[in-house]
Amino acid sequence: MKRPQFHFDLWFYLTVQNWILDFGRPIVMIILPLEWFPLNKPSAGDYFHMAYNVITPFLLLKLIERSPRALPRSAVYLSIITLVMGASIHLVGDSINHRLLLSGYQLHLSVRENPIIKDLKPATLIDSFELLYFYDEQLGHLMWYIPFFIILFLYFTGCFTHVKEEKTMPLSGWLLLGPSALYYWYLVTEGQIFQLFLLTFLAMVATVIHQRHKGSVPDANGLFLFASFSVTMFLVAVWVAWLWSDPVLRKKYPGHLYVPEPWSYYTLHVKDSH
Repeated sequence: MKRPQFHFDLWFYLTVQNWILDFGRPIVMIILPLEWFPLNKPSAGDYFHMAYNVITPFLLLKLIERSPRALPRSAVYLSIITLVMGASIHLVGDSINHRLLLSGYQLHLSVRENPIIKDLKPATLIDSFELLYFYDEQLGHLMWYIPFFIILFLYFTGCFTHVKEEKTMPLSGWLLLGPSALYYWYLVTEGQIFQLFLLTFLAMVATVIHQRHKGSVPDANGLFLFASFSVTMFLVAVWVAWLWSDPVLRKKYPGHLYVPEPWSYYTLHVKDSH
């Protein structure tokens, strides 16, 4: 086992690039003039997504390299490969989806209920747009986020130590905690992956309990990751409680696990008010 140290550089790089390249991607597409990026060419957000698809797997691999314990390489490599494939599928679907937004597509409505889609002729074109939605919002997200959380969980399983002084998180970790947790809130809500996140968090809780019985505690990196996910759970609960009675969003997100997307809220309540 290596001596555990807090990997501030990697956590900082991950947090910054997540905010800029993932969260900032749709924002930069709204801010920059449309004339700079014709609709038949990649947008600024597409280039952000391309950079994310390269930088994120690299940083995750560097994080795995620094794990105090040896982790199963085959699982790590397959997860990274699947993540890149899923994020690339999402890149294409999200790029076309942005063009649809510029043409009046409403994110808070289903594909068939959208004004620019429902009257298309022939009607089979609507099936094609539903297929695009499936690749973008379902298959792409699952192939992107399942391996992403598998990698984080595998890394977390190696973040335990018997050394008591290692179980405190440094000040730099506390400073990164808020931005990290807030990004994961965005990831969980916008990516519609609350079930996956909940399973990962419960697995982390079970791992902590199991390791405590063996006399081990999370090191600084494990504490940072666990604290980030704990704060994220709280933020998601607040978000759901706030929009619990919204009739329009309730219709788009039926079922018991009601977690609306932030950008759907934006197109419904913010965009048209300006």
